[in-house]
Amino acid sequence: MTTRYVYDFTEDGRQGSGLLGEKGAELAELTRMGLPVPPGFTVTTEACRVVLATGEPPPGLDREIGEHLAALERTTGKRLGRVDGPLLLSVRAGAERPAAGLMETVLDLGLNDYAVLGLGKTADRERFAWDSYRRLVQMFGTTVMGVDPARFGRVLTGIERQHQAADDSRLDACDLIRTVETFKDVIAETTGREFPQDPAEQLRRAVRAAFARLPESSGSPGSPGSPGSPGVAVTVQTMVFGNLGPDSGSGLAAVRREAGAEFEGRYLPNAQGRDVVSGARRALPLRELAELDPPSYARLTACLHRLAAHHGGPCEVQFTIEHGTLWLLGARPLP
Repeated sequence: MTTRYVYDFTEDGRQGSGLLGEKGAELAELTRMGLPVPPGFTVTTEACRVVLATGEPPPGLDREIGEHLAALERTTGKRLGRVDGPLLLSVRAGAERPAAGLMETVLDLGLNDYAVLGLGKTADRERFAWDSYRRLVQMFGTTVMGVDPARFGRVLTGIERQHQAADDSRLDACDLIRTVETFKDVIAETTGREFPQDPAEQLRRAVRAAFARLPESSGSPGSPGSPGSPGVAVTVQTMVFGNLGPDSGSGLAAVRREAGAEFEGRYLPNAQGRDVVSGARRALPLRELAELDPPSYARLTACLHRLAAHHGGPCEVQFTIEHGTLWLLGARPLP
């Protein structure tokens, strides 16, 4: 029987975290429950083990990824690399259990010098588009191409100081265009290679980079590529955006009991999830979301109640609100 290396989130998820990684299994379970999850697919730990053992992807992996990507394009009505309405992706690495040493997430994959113009073709979206492109070039340069993140940090800090901006959220579209071009120069100077403009190449390289970063705890069970090596799975997911204006945002929320008003967490309007986690901007207490966007808060608390009942205990979710629509990006039980 031919080995499968890619599973859609809509499949039952019972393959488990050993094959799908913790993140992939989690997203498949949330999808199976009918909760609002951006569509996507997972490249399995089996594919990782083949790459580590042979130095090459398993036969048919690119074809499988292409088939699942085509299905994702049909679902969303968008296409990877298209200028008008491009499909943008997040790429995350996940081990069977939480572990340090994995590749950091790459967001906004699929943007290039042309797609960013289509994404920002209206005045109200121009800044958003260039901010998204800035994030991609910075994350891809660091996690996939090996550029020291401090190089990007110094560029961004210098531009913020020049324009007397408290943080990057105060930079306008022109400032961000300059930032993107300078970031691309940093990549070329550091690596001798240009930032890839082909979205398909971006995806291939991001998946391979995730496979190259085994969890730090994986040394004892077996050498890389051996049957005892846990490997890494990679989730590829449609982007949703919390940085589209005041009716969008991102946050973390937790419920401590199965019923009752015991929600806690934090929320950052007009921001991506990375902004919440990094602490670069001061987030609001979760309860303020109930005043800013009552329908989204009600949907979020209903999801939390369902998950607490499902897990039989407290849990936490990562979420994004895009123009008033709630999306769950992950969930985990709490001790």
